[in-house]
Amino acid sequence: MNTSLISSLTQIGLINNAITEELSALEEVTNDLSFIKALCNKTDNLNAFSIAEQLSRFHHIPFVDIESIDFSNFDREKVNEKLILKHQCLPIHQKGRVLYLATANPQNYAALEDFQFSTGLAAEFICVSADLLQQTIDKLLEEEELGLDDFNEEELTGIEVAEDKTQDDDDAPDKDDAPIVVYINKILLDAIKKGASDLHFEPYENSYRVRFRIDGVLHEVASPPVNLSTRLAARLKVMSRLDIAEKRKPQDGRIKLKISKKKSIDFRVSTLPTMWGEKVVMRILDSSSAMLGIDVLGYEAEQKEKYLNALNQPQGMILVTGPTGSGKTVSLYTGLNILNTAERNISTAEDPVEINLEGINQVQINPKADLTFAAALRSFLRQDPDIVMVGEIRDLETAEIAVKAAQTGHLVLSTLHTNSAPETLTRLLNMGVPSFNIASSVSLIIAQRLARRLCKHCKEPETELPTENELLKFGFTQEQISNMTLYKPVGCELCSGGYKGRVGIYEVVPITSEIAHLIMQEGNSLQIAEQAQKEGFNNLRQSGIKKVLDGVTSLEEVSRVTNY
Repeated sequence: MNTSLISSLTQIGLINNAITEELSALEEVTNDLSFIKALCNKTDNLNAFSIAEQLSRFHHIPFVDIESIDFSNFDREKVNEKLILKHQCLPIHQKGRVLYLATANPQNYAALEDFQFSTGLAAEFICVSADLLQQTIDKLLEEEELGLDDFNEEELTGIEVAEDKTQDDDDAPDKDDAPIVVYINKILLDAIKKGASDLHFEPYENSYRVRFRIDGVLHEVASPPVNLSTRLAARLKVMSRLDIAEKRKPQDGRIKLKISKKKSIDFRVSTLPTMWGEKVVMRILDSSSAMLGIDVLGYEAEQKEKYLNALNQPQGMILVTGPTGSGKTVSLYTGLNILNTAERNISTAEDPVEINLEGINQVQINPKADLTFAAALRSFLRQDPDIVMVGEIRDLETAEIAVKAAQTGHLVLSTLHTNSAPETLTRLLNMGVPSFNIASSVSLIIAQRLARRLCKHCKEPETELPTENELLKFGFTQEQISNMTLYKPVGCELCSGGYKGRVGIYEVVPITSEIAHLIMQEGNSLQIAEQAQKEGFNNLRQSGIKKVLDGVTSLEEVSRVTNY
């Protein structure tokens, strides 16, 4: 959100610091228009129309009722939709060499500069009502998106596989027979519709099955004839631009599936030769997950504050740890998205690059070309970086370069595969990183898991509770047991087995002076965990219990994901 709007509203006297902090904390407040909407909802005697009138008088610019403007000749092809959505400004009239922009924030000078640069015209503001501006933008730029149920067989055949710009092979993919094309496209669209994260195509001696991983659990969704296994694998390899003649070695590829003019989905593809044919696993890469914002990931208030404090430091190392599929990438990219401003130089080394973010320099690791994590890190440090993200610290060489970067004025973000935050520190020690380097470079460690959310439509209170001793052994306190309601999954047509979606469970441990002292003494993970508990940092089990008490997930689910 542009702070200049807050400045204008404060000078006019419509808001004060208390109202600003309260409104800015709301999840739905993401831009100027949503801020004005929230302000109107909070204040009975204010509406968007009157705010626009007062802003126009204050800034001495014209005020126009946007509903009186005729947009019948509005040509979408001639406007920069990206700039309109970025600045919530709409070109409404051109007079000579002057372009007039409708805005709800007359101090958004960055919008004037961007439109002037894009069009080559001088740009001036006209003030309009925020709610009507939002409605007009939505109406003019909306594109009818087909629901996944709306595709017929002919349309399924015509869905395009977009050209992969990262591929060196420019050859057009071979055409397969229509039934296989339709079947594969239908499977991929069903996976997107059901919110799957991974798809498994698995051949066996006498059968073939297709499974989706939904909310972390695999479900069988189809069983095509086994004699189609070769043709299914070939079609997927053609879409991924892999070598269809090579069936003896694993291969990795990528698919960009264009569902409509403006919507596309990325898949990461991996093939593996098995006894009965090639198994193909596809991961759906959702760039929008990095744009959700930190508030929806499941951090507790104090955990969120510690993460944001670490991100705001000019140097240091933030480590995110957990098993494969625990949401580490989304946590890191959410942090990078917060840091992604024009003032910062951000570079990442990943294997593979899963989420594409504009404004961040992303490097795909390629060991065959000697482009390793360590080599990429060395190159980053010669390119004046502010923030560096390393996909994973796998060896001592990478760890040492990352530590030195964190000690010399850079903010470093990375991941490790360990079970808890304290074990991360001992893992670095076991790699060979000196204890004094760890203590002086690491600023925050986040261990995390993803637990399935209980479906809010069908969850029910648990009637058969575990005994008090069992609850105490699990990690509940006596105070929590005395007054609590646990919920269980039931299952309905809107969910999968009583669960819908997932929520993060986190252990967030900043490196305090006491913990740093333990590291210097090369204390083990149990000692570090004990100190973290003394300082009030919840471990994964305790954070999971809080989600159970809040009715977000079930006791069984927390037991499943925190059983380490």
